[in-house]
Amino acid sequence: MTNTDIYKMPGIQNPEKKIRTFGRRHGKKISARQQWLVDNLLPVISPKNIKNTGGFILEIGFGNGEHLRELALQYPNNTIVGAEPFINGVASLLSSITNESDNQVNPEYKNIRIWADDVRMILKKDSVDFLSTLFSEIYVLHPDPWPKARHEKRRLLSSEFLNVLSECLTPDGKIIIGTDHWEYYDWIIEQLKRTNLQIYTTDLDVIETKYQQKNKANTDSPKYLILSNNK
Repeated sequence: MTNTDIYKMPGIQNPEKKIRTFGRRHGKKISARQQWLVDNLLPVISPKNIKNTGGFILEIGFGNGEHLRELALQYPNNTIVGAEPFINGVASLLSSITNESDNQVNPEYKNIRIWADDVRMILKKDSVDFLSTLFSEIYVLHPDPWPKARHEKRRLLSSEFLNVLSECLTPDGKIIIGTDHWEYYDWIIEQLKRTNLQIYTTDLDVIETKYQQKNKANTDSPKYLILSNNK
């Protein structure tokens, strides 16, 4: 067996094939309370601690977590997994779901799990952190459009990544994508041609988030894609 063959085995990750994450990891210094939550609470509510019961919903790049908290309230019987590599956003979410007096998670948010790193680490089957979990809904709201041509390869929603997401869906699962950058929207549609996904609908009420309200692309409104696997 060659070294290459070893890295094809389940649970063995090739150290030479590291996942490269673009975008900021850190912003301004977080508060002492937030740092305590990151150090002590975050490991406890990792998705690695998920019990395989009930349904699962994933939000990729949750920002400050406004929409993730709404999902937790809307689907109390589901596990809501949020992935966000920007530690300030993670710290903000941890603050908003916990009680200031004892730093415990408020009862209505007990179903939240947080992955404070690149989501591909828990979705790719060749990763040591891979979760063998299927999601009924996967949200990707306002990902960085990387508008400059030289940065196109940094865009998250490539055909390769969309195919990864398609393998993480339940049979009737949906991927919900929102962006206010219309060129990126058209680019995603082109990427879909090299996937097993189809457009289920584009009709969706505006999902309000901090980044949606900023509307850096200065467009009239966000555009949405709701995708499902071809059957």
